[in-house]
Amino acid sequence: MTKHLYLDRNENLYGPAPACYSALQKIGAEELSVYPRDFLRGVKSRLSERIAKDLGIPEPQILLSEGSEDMLKQAVHCYLGPGEKILCPAQSWWYYQKVASEVGGETITYALKETQESYSYDVEEMLSLYRKESPRVVLIASPNNPTGNSFHDDDLKKLTDAFRESIVVLDEAYWGFRNSSNEHIAALIEKYRNIVVLRTFSKYFALAGARVAFAAVGASLSRLTKFSSRYLGYNRISESLALAALDSPEYYETIRRQMCLDREAIYVFFAGLSGWRCYRSDANFVLVKIPAEVREPLRSFLEARNIHIKFFSEPEFAGCVRITLGTKEHNHRLLSALSEFLRPGGGERGAV
Repeated sequence: MTKHLYLDRNENLYGPAPACYSALQKIGAEELSVYPRDFLRGVKSRLSERIAKDLGIPEPQILLSEGSEDMLKQAVHCYLGPGEKILCPAQSWWYYQKVASEVGGETITYALKETQESYSYDVEEMLSLYRKESPRVVLIASPNNPTGNSFHDDDLKKLTDAFRESIVVLDEAYWGFRNSSNEHIAALIEKYRNIVVLRTFSKYFALAGARVAFAAVGASLSRLTKFSSRYLGYNRISESLALAALDSPEYYETIRRQMCLDREAIYVFFAGLSGWRCYRSDANFVLVKIPAEVREPLRSFLEARNIHIKFFSEPEFAGCVRITLGTKEHNHRLLSALSEFLRPGGGERGAV
């Protein structure tokens, strides 16, 4: 039986660096049965200390969480109250709106612009909507899921300059797949006291199962710092895995370069198909608009071959699929299957 290939949840299928497996082998009784005591050194954990050093940010302004979903929820629940407004992208992760509804918040959405090659943020529209609605929280995703587009540095600066009266949550869950530069974070945290920058080890570092993430927060957000504090410390196993990943930049850079090549190959594949459109992405996935008539035949065809991609039910992306980049071999398997589907009679064979 052909092994299932899951290209539907934006996981990094290359897996974590070898050093992460070595770290697991070194886990002993102390890591499993004893609480960490890093507080005796005046820090939350070895991981927050390391991240702070790498980013050039004071350790108290690094907050750890169980995946960036956890820290997103903490930030929204901390600052958004019943009837207060959150501004977030319309064509984005559905969870943004759900987490706001959990505290009775009102979601105001801003639209992304669609072009032939990519999606982009309409900065002027965002500014106009901000002035009109005066939201308590503004959520920005860069790169955005599922469109894959990022903010240019100048646009991000323009927005954060204008959003000083709100809590700004910048979700960078898909950082690293375009480049692995961190230079902008320290500048943002130093200049904007109202910003929360979310990062996860789930995507680029391939540790989704370990549920490791952090936030870098502005100096004015002591309420969130207190809200997220954990008296008994952080997960010592997850911490060891994350530290091992941070010590393996060459491994992840090799993967990043291969993903960039594979992304280009996917663009080329879809560029030759009439009625299909693959949008350029800075993340480990691509969004593809497909002809309406092939949706169900394509789903059946791929499922018959144990290949799973994301078919959207959301109205904004009803005519689209999202394809996670796998390994080079995974991507070849998918494109080979798509080529077979597109040959005369291919779709009919997949529906049986």
